[in-house]
Amino acid sequence: MQGGGVGGGLPSRYRASVVPAPADADVGAFSDAPPWLVDPGALTWRRGLAGVRARTAASVPRLATPPRVPPVGRFVAVIAGVGGALAGWYLGERGTEQSRAGLSRRLRQAFERLGSTYIKLGQIVSGGEGLFPEELVAEFKLLRDRVPAEPFDDVRVVVEAELGRALPEVFATFDEVPLAAASIAQVHAATLRTGESVVVKVQRPGIERRVRADLGSMAWLAPRLVGRIPVAALANPPALVELFAETIVEELDFRLEAENMLDIGAVLARVGIRNTIVPRPHPTLVTRRVLVMERLHGYAFDDVEGMQAAGIDTSALLRSGLISFLEGALLHGVFHGDLHGGNLFVFPDGRTALLDFGITGRLDERKRLAFLRLLVLGTAGDVRGQLRALRDLGAFPPDTDLEAVIADLGLDGPVKDPTTMSADDLVAELREVTTKLLGYGARAPKELMLFVKNMMFLDGATASLAPDLDILGEVAHIYAYFQETYGEQIAADLGLDPGARVELDLEAVKAGMGLGEDWGDSLTYADVRARREVIRRRMDEHRRKR
Repeated sequence: MQGGGVGGGLPSRYRASVVPAPADADVGAFSDAPPWLVDPGALTWRRGLAGVRARTAASVPRLATPPRVPPVGRFVAVIAGVGGALAGWYLGERGTEQSRAGLSRRLRQAFERLGSTYIKLGQIVSGGEGLFPEELVAEFKLLRDRVPAEPFDDVRVVVEAELGRALPEVFATFDEVPLAAASIAQVHAATLRTGESVVVKVQRPGIERRVRADLGSMAWLAPRLVGRIPVAALANPPALVELFAETIVEELDFRLEAENMLDIGAVLARVGIRNTIVPRPHPTLVTRRVLVMERLHGYAFDDVEGMQAAGIDTSALLRSGLISFLEGALLHGVFHGDLHGGNLFVFPDGRTALLDFGITGRLDERKRLAFLRLLVLGTAGDVRGQLRALRDLGAFPPDTDLEAVIADLGLDGPVKDPTTMSADDLVAELREVTTKLLGYGARAPKELMLFVKNMMFLDGATASLAPDLDILGEVAHIYAYFQETYGEQIAADLGLDPGARVELDLEAVKAGMGLGEDWGDSLTYADVRARREVIRRRMDEHRRKR
């Protein structure tokens, strides 16, 4: 195994691997000691999955459409839970300094009582730092590890029904206490009768029926919350329900998750990245409700002290993760859609293992090119090109007058540094921009939401893994890496002459971060944290005035 992390220069630091490659290395970025070999063509559980995925996606509009009459029994429970939370907030905290914090806490408690579907919704919101109010994100993070486990007898029934065999016929050992219990499923450690150490993901009994009933209730309720409470006004409830429906229906079929594992592993292998590892799904033990996979071990992603004591370069670890994420999304159209600390851990040699592939971003060619334009043209300061890319992603209706958007939002004028604005001006600017965007029919497409959510996670991880990182310098390094490695492909994808380069405009990058023209060429994470604290204090000041 490698020692001392993943460091080095561009581009080899993202691709270094000194261990012998396993026999299925060309199939995916897997571990070095395979418990079995993956042969995609021989996996019977993959048959017909393209049709399954298409039918699943086609079901979303119906699930997200408000029914004339919501599912009565479940709807009563939801109204009682959410309505009680809103009533308690209205009577106890509305208009006080604790308004948002109180509302967020009450909603989190209501979601806990409502069970798996709402816990899952809260978990998705909890990864949206920068997209949702910080009080809501902080409260909903508590939902990540507060899901009670199913009784083992119920787990046994699901596993035996799905695999068609008694548990002892497949497993030599099967831990009754789960390693983790999430909203849709729980994960158990086990050993196959053939000796391999595995993890078994088991879907909760009855969860599909509950999810569909809950989506009906959410779809009916969401339009009635628009503009009525502060959190909902910012989160756009109908769009959130649609995003949630797109996300959760795919998670209900573990065959799709196993294929996501193979596809992301294949992308990593194709580009030569061996510092990010994907567990192997079992060749035969994968069904709609049970997924058996290779068990991997490593440091928790937030165990910075342990990693650094082992000689792991955490700055390079962060950089490598960002590179692999961007390569998958921008060049191959597939990426892990739910990065957070619980879905990542680190091997002693500095490589990162990805876990839980239920939420995966998949871009058709049109959307992939739009993503590529969005990021590349953003670093070149091309505002119109970025807006066209956002329109192609579905963030604006196809007939949107982009010139009007530019004029209305003042995108053709000097950047407004939020840290120089008063509390009242900040809130007024936020409200004005939100109102105008909603007026143009702006929405957050699933892929864009997942991409931004992941970027916000990586941004937050910088605080612990690389607090002294020069963010502007890192942008320049990563930009140089992509030009060096993929310059010709990027030029072709953007319709430029072969060999043409889109030059980095550091001033445009700084403007996109809200930095004024007088800001220098260095931006540390401490600078970012200080600027955010200024904005937070001014928003608190505004709330105290109300």
